[in-house]
Amino acid sequence: MSVFVIDEEKCKKDGICAATCPTMVIEQKEKNTFPTMIEDGEEMCINCGHCMAVCPEQALSLKTMPAEQCPPIRKDWLLSPEQAEHFLRNRRSIRTYKKEPVDKETINRLIEIARYASSGHNAQPVHWHVIWDTDKVHEIAGSIVDWLRTLFEGDFKAFAEEMRLDRAITYWEKGIDVICRGAPHLIIAHGPEADIMAQGASFIALTYLELAAPSFGLGTCWDGMVDMAAMFGAPTMDLIGLPEGHKLCGSMLIGHPKFKYHRFPMRNEPKLTWG
Repeated sequence: MSVFVIDEEKCKKDGICAATCPTMVIEQKEKNTFPTMIEDGEEMCINCGHCMAVCPEQALSLKTMPAEQCPPIRKDWLLSPEQAEHFLRNRRSIRTYKKEPVDKETINRLIEIARYASSGHNAQPVHWHVIWDTDKVHEIAGSIVDWLRTLFEGDFKAFAEEMRLDRAITYWEKGIDVICRGAPHLIIAHGPEADIMAQGASFIALTYLELAAPSFGLGTCWDGMVDMAAMFGAPTMDLIGLPEGHKLCGSMLIGHPKFKYHRFPMRNEPKLTWG
C-alpha cells in the first residue's frame, strides 16, 4: 500500500509532486493522469513531506505525516530581503551571561525548532544532550583547563603554544572562565560515530537553534574549547557522558545575555569568484 494518498477530487494532475520529489519515487506517466508511486517507491521514500507540502490543492497526504500536524505557511510572516538581512546580522556570539537559568521548557522548544533543520537524505541523525546544571557546566570548564595543562607537557606543546592556550589557564586561575564563559547551560549535538552525515547535520541544527534563540530573549555561543576537547579525546568527554559509540558534533553555550547590542559591526568583503 502506498505511503501517500491522492484525493482525486482535489488533484489537478499538474505533476508538481512528482517534479519535486527528491528521490523521484513519484511519477506521472502521462499528462492528465494521477501521480503514482513507482515500484519499491515506499522503500525508497525518505519521508521528507515535499510532495505534501508543495501541492497547491492540498490533494496529497502522507500516512506518516497527518495533515493536522503540518500547518500551512503564513505568507504574511515571511521576511522581506531587508528583514532577512536584519534578522541574520542581528545574531551575536554571547560571551557574558546573567546567572539566572533558562527553564527546560524553553530549551526544549528551541530544540523542537532545530529538529526541522535540513539533513542529507532526510536522515535526521542529530541527537541532543543538554548540560542544564550550571555547576556541572563549570565543572566541565575546569576539566578542560586541567586537560589544557597536560598539552604543555607532551607532544602537543607546540600546538598549545601556537594557539595561546596558556591564556585560558591563566584566566581560569584568576577566576575568569573563558572555556564556558560562565554560561548556565551547555547544549551538545551528537550522533553515531559511523554516521558520516551526523557532523554536518549537527552544525546546521545548531545554527537553527542559535538563530531562534534571540526571539526567546536568549543568547548563544559556539563552544570551540569543548569541541577541541572532544576532538582530542580529552577526559572531559567522560564527564559529559555521551552514549557509547556516539561522537560530539558541536556544542553551544546558552543563557540570558548580560548586555544588549545596539549596532551591526562590519565584516570583511566576500571572497567571491564566479565560474
